[in-house]
Amino acid sequence: MRTIYKGLLALLGSVMLTGALLLPVQTAHAAVSEQQQAANKLSELLSHTQTITGSFSQLTLDSTGTQLQEAAGKMVLQRPGLFRWHTDPPLEQLLVSNGKKVWLYDPDLLQVTVQKMDQRLTHTPALLLSGDVSQISENFTITYKEAGSIIDFILTPTAKDTLFDTLRLSFRNGVINDMQLLDAVGQRTNILFMNVKVNEPVAASQFVFEAPEGVDVIEDEE
Repeated sequence: MRTIYKGLLALLGSVMLTGALLLPVQTAHAAVSEQQQAANKLSELLSHTQTITGSFSQLTLDSTGTQLQEAAGKMVLQRPGLFRWHTDPPLEQLLVSNGKKVWLYDPDLLQVTVQKMDQRLTHTPALLLSGDVSQISENFTITYKEAGSIIDFILTPTAKDTLFDTLRLSFRNGVINDMQLLDAVGQRTNILFMNVKVNEPVAASQFVFEAPEGVDVIEDEE
């Protein structure tokens, strides 16, 4: 179970040819326009948010709907590329990014892994909420639907080398409400955000990590 969650944190991406050539040019242009409209709308929502703090609950299910893992914790994010993602015991882990490096600390294993930040939005969902919004349309095909105060965005990675097949972001009254990731084997992770506050001052110390004494530090150079 811990391996499943660690993999998720290390994240914390049929065309029908028959008849396709018969589609009018206007339809293709409309599709591009809708994609750009969705990307612009999502970028606008994200760019207005410089900091995010709150708590989360997380549920991971396999392709049959069987629960694999349940967790909860707190998060702090700041644009560009800074985040702190702390999962409560009994599966306690801490993921910290200063925009250049990422520290994954596992208190039970007395181990911290240090990696260079992967700037690809398709590899780090937390970076999608805190990273460079100008890259969104380059990394994803985006659609959205709006119902009252709720806007749902479906993001499909354009690259093949991704850790998820689709990602749904849901906003309520302009604030992130929940996220769902679906991978290639049908595993689904639902993350619900609670007590969310945006654009409040955040201490720089939130994005600094110092390994406790006696902890093994593993430097991943890749």
